[in-house]
Amino acid sequence: MSDSTPAEGGGNVESPPAGSDPPPSFATRLALAQKAGGLVVPLLTTVLAFLIGGLVVLATTGKNPLNTYKAIFEGAGFNWFFQVGSYELRVPFTDAHIWFPWNVNDFESLAAVNLQQTLIWWVPLVFTGLAVAFAFRCGLFNIGGQGQYLAGAIMAVWIGSSLPQLPSFLHVVFAIVAGALAGAAWAGIAGLLKALVGAHEVITTIMLNWIAIWVGVFLFGLGGPLQNDTQEFVPVSNDVLDESKLKVFWGDPLLQGLHVGFFLAISALVVYWIVLNRTTLGYEVRAVGYNPEAARYGGISVARNYFLAMAISGTFAGLAGAIDIVGWQFRINTNDVLLTTVGFTGIAVALLGRNTAIGVALSALLFAGLITGTSTRNLDPEIFRPDLASNLTLLIQGLVVLFVGADVLILSVFGLRKRRRGRAVAATE
Repeated sequence: MSDSTPAEGGGNVESPPAGSDPPPSFATRLALAQKAGGLVVPLLTTVLAFLIGGLVVLATTGKNPLNTYKAIFEGAGFNWFFQVGSYELRVPFTDAHIWFPWNVNDFESLAAVNLQQTLIWWVPLVFTGLAVAFAFRCGLFNIGGQGQYLAGAIMAVWIGSSLPQLPSFLHVVFAIVAGALAGAAWAGIAGLLKALVGAHEVITTIMLNWIAIWVGVFLFGLGGPLQNDTQEFVPVSNDVLDESKLKVFWGDPLLQGLHVGFFLAISALVVYWIVLNRTTLGYEVRAVGYNPEAARYGGISVARNYFLAMAISGTFAGLAGAIDIVGWQFRINTNDVLLTTVGFTGIAVALLGRNTAIGVALSALLFAGLITGTSTRNLDPEIFRPDLASNLTLLIQGLVVLFVGADVLILSVFGLRKRRRGRAVAATE
């Protein structure tokens, strides 16, 4: 008896051997390819960006790119993890001591100070990255993180510099929550317009960015409603009150140590993952992002989810602005409003992180390290000109955004190689 079965059209199709697993379906192969791309593409994107950045360094300055990147690595404080030793830290108000494998004495370890600065930058980049990523998961391109960040910062500095009668804890919480709500409201405008009249979120968020920028310039400019009460000729806000500042848990507060907003950023990553993967809201957001028409046919309100996705995204960005204010900036001037790009960097963070919680955390650390490592105080002019270092950071960020769509190309190349190998094997048989 033959092991083949009749096929439509009169041919025979060989059945799989007894006891063997059936071949994977197309959906299974596609899922595996996307999962592989999710691991490979960000790594290749980063490597390509640094490779081309290194070639630019070599061509324009004649400096060794490896020495430059090593200096940036050390300037970001990442070498702190390799300062292995036996270091003791006394627990405040007790006789207990904790032993660390790394140096926790800031005055003995320049790497510790640099790492603190990197993690201070990491906090807002995580929040603005999540602001972009959450909207992406709903099929929306939120490039208004900058305006939402400024809305949160403006609200936080207003609350934090006033209401001196509030207890310290309530004051900090009030400032942060107000900033988050301001960011949510600012992004919610774009979400509402998208839901009601179909206005494209790219256009509306760009417009809202500029509105937030010029509102900030007006508020803190000379004679503005929120300009400093004592410095009449300085376009800056009042300073945040001491009782509304976040506590520093690592480092010297006078040297801008790492504040407890670091733990809020970690919590936000966890909340982001839980909401998207373990809640009804997250399921609906992802369903709308995959196919709005299919989601609508399944009884999901697309308009409602557009609004909620943008509002939640704005909440993340507003938190970034509020925590920056009460954590380490403590004031806003008009130059800060005009020149800060934290919200825009969040786009690159989300793209490189592929809109996942762990991806956003790691890509935010990369960009934070670039910002700190290329600062003028951390780069030796003999290795690389510090005044050009910020341009190198922008170059690498731009290359990451340029290459981040390479997953389609990479998967196509892999598929082409597989097809060629299959044809070669068939030709030899």
